[in-house]
Amino acid sequence: MAGTIVEIERVEIMPTNHPFVVRVEGICGGRPIIVGTRTPVRSIVGYHKVGMSVEEILEGLPHLKPVHLYDALSYYYDHQEEIERDIGADSEERLMKMYPPGQYST
Repeated sequence: MAGTIVEIERVEIMPTNHPFVVRVEGICGGRPIIVGTRTPVRSIVGYHKVGMSVEEILEGLPHLKPVHLYDALSYYYDHQEEIERDIGADSEERLMKMYPPGQYST
């Protein structure tokens, strides 16, 4: 591609105190994700909370390894209040999009 200029956007990757969990500006709103993916920690926690085993979670997310899941859960237990808020906010946002206020009357 002679003469083609490719502009690469720089993103800020913010490490955490967990080796497989980072925050990346512009991905999942800067919320904690598994490094090298767009998989949010809150998703791993959600699957875990409904009783899915590590093996079951990995079947649905084959790009991850067990170490990613265990580190995400470790991050959750170290930052439980933050992730619980994140899970709650995500649920509210999703419901508001699905059922906008005033659109349905009783």
